[in-house]
Parts: sequence; structure tokens; C-alpha cells
Amino acid sequence: MTHTARDLLRRLFDRAVEVADPMQSLARHLPEKPAGRIVVIGAGKASARMAEAVEAAWGPCEGLVITRYGYGRPCKGIEIVEAAHPVPDEAGAEATGRMLELLSGLGEADFVLALISGGASALLVAPAGAISLAEKQAVNAALLASGAPIDRMNTVRKHLSRVKGGQLAAAAHPARMLALMISDVPRDDPAFIGSGPTVGDPSTPADARAILERWNIDVPASVRAVLEGESGVVAPGDPRLSRVENVIYAAPSQSLAAATEAARATGCEVRDLGCDLEGEAREVAQAHATLALDIAARRVPGDAPVLLLSGGELTVTRRGDGIGGPNAEYCLALARALDGTPGIHAIACDTDGVDGAAEVAGAHVGPDTLARGAEAGLDAEKMLEANDAHSFFAGIDAQIVTGPTLTNVNDFRAILIGWPEAG
Repeated sequence: MTHTARDLLRRLFDRAVEVADPMQSLARHLPEKPAGRIVVIGAGKASARMAEAVEAAWGPCEGLVITRYGYGRPCKGIEIVEAAHPVPDEAGAEATGRMLELLSGLGEADFVLALISGGASALLVAPAGAISLAEKQAVNAALLASGAPIDRMNTVRKHLSRVKGGQLAAAAHPARMLALMISDVPRDDPAFIGSGPTVGDPSTPADARAILERWNIDVPASVRAVLEGESGVVAPGDPRLSRVENVIYAAPSQSLAAATEAARATGCEVRDLGCDLEGEAREVAQAHATLALDIAARRVPGDAPVLLLSGGELTVTRRGDGIGGPNAEYCLALARALDGTPGIHAIACDTDGVDGAAEVAGAHVGPDTLARGAEAGLDAEKMLEANDAHSFFAGIDAQIVTGPTLTNVNDFRAILIGWPEAG
């Protein structure tokens, strides 16, 4: 065994990201290039890389794709627009308007390829009714801070939009559409990837109102007016969706499987806790710490190292004004629960390279995490309560910074128990 625990965990995370790279995986899911007019559209943190992969296979194409600032890629025909995420901005709104114009007037002989990945909810911006961009931004920020699960947030977003919940696909009718998706949602429901712009949805404005009430989110009068009226969200059986095919070609389960294979090759026993985990980051961390401590207590000399793997999307209910994200908060809560127990290391990162709003993927935890924090004058408990986990890990040089990964298959968490400290 030639790698430290920290090195091994980073290699496993990198492997999980690698197999979800559109340049490695998208081409085999493309059909033969259709005859006639082809229009490529897309949105999400992986969408520009997806567009790059399409042009590598098909050559230059007509189209428009919206991605996060810093996530653009060179394309010869498809226009790449960068916009804000996770809170939308004017650049996203302007590009979304031009995308709708591009789709208008298409006929039955035309073909639309839609490239959708996580992040599309914020990047596709077309507020419904009289909702202003500023009001949409405020609602989006409140949803992100509420602790509501991603599927609930996306239900609200759909009913406040003119493109989400199947409306983007309806705008292209009667053209034929293939939507290729990278899943970043638990249970890989295409209706919740990027708020399902190409997927019908049975939810109602009343459902959206109930979510806002459940998570105590106050909204302006324009939002209430939209949610009291008729929604533009397209029902699953709507004839405007009859020529749409939605295909998830990359998902968290594939990335965890690749990490599992790599870990077993080093002699680890792997226990998969699931790729669809949800819940408060600190609560999940406590449960995982309890499991890891139990495994550590039962180990005897000669036992193989144990790796606990999990994916999904955790949430954070903001209580303080610190700099944090679900993965960093998970790591800080995990470190506190493990309390320096020897032989346990962990990593938690977002596969898109951005945890929360910070340009940091996540963090590493080791037996010395709390001690190093104390030496640096950092109070782990207070910083956790202030949702300031990124600041804590920055202070002990334990952040994981990848830059744009150009993909997004949700969170990656791994706890390694019993890896030899030397070697």
C-alpha cells in the first residue's frame, strides 16, 4: 500500500469525476447525425462540455448553451453563454430569451438536441407573470437557505418559470427532441434534473405554495399572484411532449461504481451506503460517524481497510452567516463526531467542484482535524453553528479545490477506516 489515506480518498473522488466527464461518455449515446436542421440547446454546469462532446462527434452545430461562469468550453458552431449560479442573473435571462426565440418556428422535420445537467435551474431564467429578475433572485436565495430538499425547491422553481417543467420542450414543438441528461438528483428522476425543462410534471401551483409555507419562505406579491393563477407547467401527457425523448446517460451510481472498483483494487472492503442520500448534512454526518466508530471498534489485526461510500445531495439550513456548503458542513460535523479517533479519514466533495456558493469542492477529514483547528485558533463547534465550515477547513489547509470539473453527478462522500498510517 503506497498511498496515504488522504491521497487514496482524493484518487477515488477524481475517478468518480472522470467517468462522468461528457468527453468520455456522451458520444456513444448520440444517434446517427440526423438529416435536416439540427438545433442544439442546453443548460447546466456540464452543458458546455456536453456541447463540446457533441461537436467532437457531429462537427459544428447550430445552437445555444448556457453554463456557469468559468465553465465555458470552445465550440465551433454552438454558442456558449456563461451566467450566474446558484442565483440567476441578467446574462442567464437574456440567453434564455434568445434560446426560446431559436426554438420558435421549428417544424416537424427539425431535430433538437437538448443537453441538460445540474445547475440548469438557475441558468435557465424566464420568470413567469410579472415576477422581476430581482424577485426571482430573492426567492431562489431563500430556497437555497431554507434547507428544503432539491426536489421541493425545483417544484417551486417550475411554477415561477416559463421554461421549466416541460415548457422548454413545448416551445420546440412540433420538432423532434432528444434530451441527454447528467443526473445530479436523488433517484435520477429526470423531472428534477435542472427543474425538468424537457419533462412533464403533474405538480400544481398549490403544491408550490405548500412548499413555501412548509419552509417559511416569504415571497413578494408578484410570486403569490403567479401561484394563485394557472401554471404553464406542462402535464406529462401533453401532446406537445409526444416527440420528446429524455435519456439519462450519466448518473451518480456509475461514479460510485467506478470508485468502488478502484478501492477494491487496493484491497479495501467497500460498503455502499447509497447514491441517493438526502437530509441535513450535519445529521447525516453524525449517523455516518456512528457507523464508522462501530466498525473501527470491531476491527482486529489483519482486517482489510473498510471504505464507506455514499452519494446524493444533502442540505444545510442556514443558521449563521459563515461561508459553508453541504459537503464542508458534513465534514466539520463528521470531524466533531469522530473526535480524533485514530485510523479514520474522510472526504466529501461536490463533483461539480462547487460546494454551496464557494469555489471549493469540499474538504478532507483526518484524526488530527480538530487538533489542527485548535492550534490555528479555530473553534469547530462555533464555526459549525455559524455555517462557516469552509473557513474552518481553509484555516487548516484541508480544502479540496478542483476548479471547474465540467460535470455534475452530485456529492461524493467516502470514509476510510483502518488504512495503514505508514506506507
